[in-house]
Amino acid sequence: MLPEVLPELMKADGVVAIATIGEDGPHMVNTWNAYLAMSEDGRLLIPAGYMNKTETNVAYNPIVLITLASSKVKGLHGPGAGCLIKGKAKFITSGPEFDLLKKRFNWLRATMAVTIESATQTW
Repeated sequence: MLPEVLPELMKADGVVAIATIGEDGPHMVNTWNAYLAMSEDGRLLIPAGYMNKTETNVAYNPIVLITLASSKVKGLHGPGAGCLIKGKAKFITSGPEFDLLKKRFNWLRATMAVTIESATQTW
């Protein structure tokens, strides 16, 4: 089950951190909360303009950790909320999920689709 605050975080001003592990170790990349979308089947969709190292790592090991937060969203103990998402990612370059994000981002080269295994509100 997804935290109730997640849709609000996805609309708020904030930064998303995406962690992957490849053959040569961990890697982090960032995007913006407002760039995220959800597919009809509940996968998290993230636009990829570059993210070449992230894509290479996902091909090696699809497990990703994602955090997103915003000081503008009410959290568990006052202002500021955040979530930790664990899932399995894949990069897609065609189909409905790709088209959904391509309409919003003309620079899109791929969509990272994340099947969420767990999502927790952290603060």
